[in-house]
Amino acid sequence: MSVTLMIEEEKWRARRGLAARLRRAAALALSRGGNADGTLTILLADDRKLRTLNVSFRGKDKATNVLSFPSRHNEYLGDVAIAYGVTAVEARAQKKSFSDHATHLAVHGVLHLLGFDHETARAARKMEPLEASILGELGIKDPYARKAA
Repeated sequence: MSVTLMIEEEKWRARRGLAARLRRAAALALSRGGNADGTLTILLADDRKLRTLNVSFRGKDKATNVLSFPSRHNEYLGDVAIAYGVTAVEARAQKKSFSDHATHLAVHGVLHLLGFDHETARAARKMEPLEASILGELGIKDPYARKAA
């Protein structure tokens, strides 16, 4: 198992301990998702980079929080890209720590590399509980838990 972090946006560096936490989260997602030997890269970028990638690969002209790019090679699973600004805005809006939200996005992105998705209710019923379980092991609350009315 190998997780490479590439930091393009310097603001990511100010988050002490986050790089190690993201590596641990990715490794746990690989293991729990069925590919403990996988290799991948996580790009920690700015919103402009994610917007460019989103336009190029999905035809959507806006920044997004996380994108996954599966590889066609068995030995290399692919790349996950996370936007700093979008992550910060979402974390504030959801009343979460930046670190917890970034960790969630890393787990989410890695599970996409492993073939999980949430495009249908059936697929989401497989992905979301696994995601929540992994986050729980990392001490992060279930992002899909329904709030009591």
